[in-house]
Amino acid sequence: MVEAFVRLLCPECGKEWESSPTELPETRVNFSCPNCHATRRLTEFMRTERDLEIVKQFE
Repeated sequence: MVEAFVRLLCPECGKEWESSPTELPETRVNFSCPNCHATRRLTEFMRTERDLEIVKQFE
């Protein structure tokens, strides 16, 4: 099985990183940037619509 990764982008500081969808909270839950600690809904950190679709598949 190939492990999936999603790309994240902080809307506050611009930090980019990848994470496994299984390591992320549900899309409606608040999430904090590991760099600047800005807190927003997880959906606001998704780089693309495809990344969001992948995360929703694992909920």
